[in-house]
Formats: sequence, C-alpha cells, structure tokens
Amino acid sequence: MLVGTVMRKIKSRTWKKQRYFKLQDDCMTIWYKSKKAGKAHSTFSMRDVEVVREGHQSEVLLSIADEFPANRCFTVVFHGRRGNLDLVAESAEEAQSWIKGMRKLIENLENMGEREKLDQWIGDWFKKADKNNDGRMNFKEVRDLLRMMNVDMNEHHAHRLFTMADKSQTGALEGDEFVLFYKMITQREDILKIFQEYSSDGQKLSQSDIEDFLREEQLEDVDIQHHAQELIKYYEPSDTAKQLKAMTFDGFLMYLGSAEGSIFSPKCRGIFQDMSQPLCHYFISSSHNTYLMEDQLRGQSSVEGYIRALNRGCRCVEVDCWDGANGEPIVYHGHTFTSKILFKDVVNAVGKYAFKISEYPVILSIENHCSVDQQRVMAQHLKHILGDKLLRGMLDGRAPVGLPSPEELKGKILLKAKKIGGLEETLNGTVEDSLTGEVSDEDEVAEIDEDILHREIKKYLQQKKSKQRLSKELSDCVVYCKSVHFRSFKHARIHSKFYEVASFTESKARKLLREAGAEFVHHNARQLTRVYPTGFRTDSSNFNPQEMWNAGCQIVALNFQTAGEGMDLNDGLFSQNGRCGYVLKPTFMRDKNDRFDPDLPQKRDDYQPIVLTIQVISGQQLPKVNIKEDCIVDPLVRVEIHGVLMDQAKQETRHIENNGFNPLWNDTLRFTIHTPELALVRFVVEDYDKTSKNDFVGQFTLPLSCMQKGYRHIHLLSRDGTRISPSSLFVHVRITDLE
Repeated sequence: MLVGTVMRKIKSRTWKKQRYFKLQDDCMTIWYKSKKAGKAHSTFSMRDVEVVREGHQSEVLLSIADEFPANRCFTVVFHGRRGNLDLVAESAEEAQSWIKGMRKLIENLENMGEREKLDQWIGDWFKKADKNNDGRMNFKEVRDLLRMMNVDMNEHHAHRLFTMADKSQTGALEGDEFVLFYKMITQREDILKIFQEYSSDGQKLSQSDIEDFLREEQLEDVDIQHHAQELIKYYEPSDTAKQLKAMTFDGFLMYLGSAEGSIFSPKCRGIFQDMSQPLCHYFISSSHNTYLMEDQLRGQSSVEGYIRALNRGCRCVEVDCWDGANGEPIVYHGHTFTSKILFKDVVNAVGKYAFKISEYPVILSIENHCSVDQQRVMAQHLKHILGDKLLRGMLDGRAPVGLPSPEELKGKILLKAKKIGGLEETLNGTVEDSLTGEVSDEDEVAEIDEDILHREIKKYLQQKKSKQRLSKELSDCVVYCKSVHFRSFKHARIHSKFYEVASFTESKARKLLREAGAEFVHHNARQLTRVYPTGFRTDSSNFNPQEMWNAGCQIVALNFQTAGEGMDLNDGLFSQNGRCGYVLKPTFMRDKNDRFDPDLPQKRDDYQPIVLTIQVISGQQLPKVNIKEDCIVDPLVRVEIHGVLMDQAKQETRHIENNGFNPLWNDTLRFTIHTPELALVRFVVEDYDKTSKNDFVGQFTLPLSCMQKGYRHIHLLSRDGTRISPSSLFVHVRITDLE
C-alpha cells in the first residue's frame, strides 16, 4: 500500500478508469491520481471509511461480474451518505493486500483511545499548516493554522504562547513543541476549576476525592469505591499516580472525555430491555422507500439503500414491486423517473445483510403492484434466496393467540403484505386455492383525502386496483403481518385480529391522534401500525416521528436517505438497547387496560413530572461550517425536548463571537417534563447569523432515560449522523422530581 498500486476505479459498465493508489506515510490518508499526466489527484482519510466489502458486493461491481472475477474486486464504503468507491485490482493477491490492509487500519482507528485520537487529530492539523513540508512551523504558519482551527486569538497572546512553546529557541515549532503549544491554547479552565474544587492538595485527586466527586456530582449509586479504583486504573497515564491510588489532571480529563464520561449511559449501550414481549410492544426502526438514494421523483433506486438501512439497525424495509421485463419483478417508485432494480437483487441484499448488525427480526413491507404471474416469481425468489430465514408458518405450528416476540423471531424475515384469509384458515387448511385475494396495498392513493382528490377519480382508482389479484404462493408467505384497510378504532376493536397491520400516511395518523389519541395508544397495545410520509413529500423529506411514537405506533417509516431532524430523532431513539432496532414501549403504552392519553399525560395513574436542568458549560474544537479561512464560527447551543405535546420545548444559550475552538457559555436551561419515558433530548450547535438562517454545526440526540447526570461530554455528530471527532460540548445535568 505504501509503494502504491494501479487499480481500476469503476463507476458503471462503461466507466472503468485506471488510477494510481498509494497510502501516505501517515498511514491514514489514501492518495490517488489518474495515470495521465497533469490530472488532479484526490485523497480520502481512513477515518471516513466505514467498511471494506470484498467481491461483487455493490450494484456497480455486480454489473461487471462477467468481466472481472470477485477475488479482484472490492468496495470502499464511506460513513454518511457519500458514494461508494468500487475498485478492481490487477490480481487477487493485490486485492487481498488492500482489503486486509484497509481493514487493519480501520480496526486500529476503532481501538484508539480518546488521547490517541486527539494526538492524531493534532498531527493532521500540523501537516495541513506546514506549508513548506519542513516538519517545522514558523509563527505565520501557526497563526494561519489557528484560523483554520476556528480560533480567533489575540496576536500578542498567541505570540507569547508560541515563544513559551519554542523550547529550542529556533523561531519555529517542531512536533513535540507544537503539541505543547496546542495544550497551552486548549487549557481546559472549566475542568481545572472542578478538579481543584475536589482535590485535597490542588495537585491530584486521591481515591477518596474521586469518590466524593462521583457521589456528589455524578450522583452514582453503584459501588463507588470500586468505581474510583477502576477509573484510576483505566484513565490515569502516570504510573507514579497509580501507585499512590490517585489521579492527575490529565487522567481526570481523559475520564471526562471517555465513553464513561459521556452523557449517554454505558448501561443503555448493550441490549438491556426485555425482548420476550409481543412485537406490538416495541418501537421498530423502519424505513420508507428504502430503495431510493435521493428524492422520490428522480432519485436513483439502488440495492445500496437496503444495505445502508440494515447496517443502521433498520428492521422494517419497504419494497415497491412492479411487473418487469422477462417475467422478472422490479423495484422502484411507480409512475416516476426513479431508476429500477430487480426484486431478486433486493431479496439477495436483504438475505445477506439482515442480521449483520442485529439478530432480531426484519419485516419486508411489500407494496405489491404485480400481476399474479410475477407475484409467483416473487414468492419463488423469497423462498429460494432466503431459505430458512423466511418465516413461512406459525411458530411451533400452534394456534396463535397473540404476536410472537422479537426473541422468538430472532434470525427471521417476516413478510408484511396482503393475505388471502387469515391464520385461522391457514391452520384449518380452508384457504381457497383460487386467486381470490384483492391487492390494494397501502400506497399513497389509498390515503389521499377526498377533498384533495375528486370522489370519481378515487372511485376509478379503487376499481382499477380491485381488479388486481393475489397469488396464493405469495399470500402463504405472509404470517404475522397481514396488511388490512383501516375503517375505525371501534371496528378494529370488535373485528381485528392481532396479526393485522394497518398503514396510515402521516396526515391520516395525525388526524386520528387529534380525534382519539388514547384510543390510538390502546389500539397499538394490541396491533402493529405503520405510518409513512405523505406522497406530497416529493423531496423525500421526513415528518417528526415523535408524534407517532407518542401514539404508540411501532413502524414509523422514515426516508433514511434524507438527513435532518427526523432521522436525528430516529437515530437517537434507536441508539439504545444495543442499536438492535427494537425499543420496548413504556409500560403505560403496553397495558390493554390502561388508557394513556398523549394530550393529557397528567391523568396517568403513576404521573410524576420531572425537572431537567442542563448547564451548557463549554464547547471543544467545533468544526468550521464555512470553508473560507477567515470565517470563524459564532456558536450557540439549542436544547430541544421532543416528547408528548406538553413536553415539546426549545431553549438556547447566547452565541459566542468568533470562537469555535473553546467557547465558554455557562448558561443554564430548565425544562419541566411530564412524560419522561417518551422524551428525547436533542442538542444542536449552530453558527449564529443575524442576517440569515443559522448554519448547522453538529448535533447529538438521546433518550432522556439514557442520560447520565453530573458533568458530561457530548460527542457531536454531523448532519449525516457520523461522529465529528474531537468536537464536543461539556455540560452539567440534573434531573429532579417536580415539587
């Protein structure tokens, strides 16, 4: 890799160009260039790489499979929404050395401690600013670097620190001297103050000092003595201090910057919830138009959409099926200009990636627009490709009384679609063999309000749809998720079966929520409900999923390809419980005898509102949003509460002028929260602008129930939901009962 290799970069069957690839000396950057002289080169950092896939594991490489063998092909997948890099090496050995090498570099990065990551980050900046590549930096280079790093520092003060760091007195800083200079400008006064407050001698924290800090500030109630010992063992860099059973300021800094010092509780990281309840008792991470990479009018349809969604813990994906050429069903957004993909390729991708991130069940939500013949082909592909993974009969063949649990359905793929008859007929063997089932799946037309669409058009469309029939083969693949048309809550209460799933557009769901919120929650304690974006969202934007979770809706389907608040909330809710894609609903939403009304949370039997107090103290190394070197961020922090209507709230700190490097706010924000079990807290950093809309800098969203108290760091995420290392916020959190 360090010597360099010529490989083919593939963009399509017709676009295959040779490029020279080389790993830079920093073992972090990969540089590549066209073989033709004078062509610009490109680079990418291994930090941006999520995974390396071996063989024909992308649409592009599958399209040239007949030309290049799998053992020479690999795909570099980047974090976020950046496109993949598909490569073909000259030989299988060369491909292996790049695949193994890149995987090793990714592993090294993942295993780095916070301190190593920071050192690496400082080193990267040093290289960027060292314009003449002599391994030294004069004061002008340092001054330019500070602006690049979002620091607007008084020149006299910067020069004084520069001189102090220039131990060799050469008028330039070398590696170690630059690290010293960096430490001087990043001196964490906010943490030093806390350290000195708890230190008995002002120099170090004894074990007993740490215990006091954990008890009084972090409000920990575990074995505090043992925890204090563990913190010294893991985070204290000095062996001398370790022997004294003490922690230096450096160790204290490392602890507060670590996963343990994060606002997100380590207890919520793994699977900690009861997974043996019926499926309808869980919120399920769900995707809409999963096949789309962009908007729903002209966007590209791609198998990659399924791979990315499943790799993000999504457990319900949508498959929009239409008749294709040569008897092969295709997947795309019907009647639009989006490109088309083969149904069998989608099933292949789902089969391969369904259980890589989570072993809990995946639901295939089928939008069926196919003829009976092509439905038979669909059933054939599902059985042949998925094999035992496809759930084709009731568990243990027993008479069903309720939905099975995620635990019982581990490793299974369920079909959600129309079905001829019900489970009872299947058990008795009384399902008719003829093609009797009507296909009128829950696409947009079914939910468009009559005042928007004339009755006649609606009637015509329904007649047209009712002529379409269902094949028994496909119907038999539907077990616990039979798609049905929703009439009313009263009708559902009397006639609905537990395995029937109703689907609503967001506008229909909102209307039901307004008219009968408690009834909606009660319905969702018994049955699954899917909510999806209205067809008018042609830009594939997202609604706020929180409204639907407030009603207990389980399958709240979002456009995973569209970044923004909706996906931040989805990622926030499903960041808990091992990111397995299933989150247990609060008790009061699961009890069939309970009548929780999201609009009147104070009527709950166990109503206990809380007060959340967040002191936003400081920010660290916030990224630049404007590429211009002389533009520096004026950051402010907004804390948003997303929950039941009474809890929806936003508050902001003031903005700090010209300092994205180490802004200090010390602003306190207070919120009263009536249903803490449903609340999500979103921290948003923006670049204040008095003349136009503020620019987004970073965010972090988490469930209130997963929030740690005390002094905590919040590691910020980009618009794409990937970490922006080492950007963070430092806050103090208190949660108390409302008196």
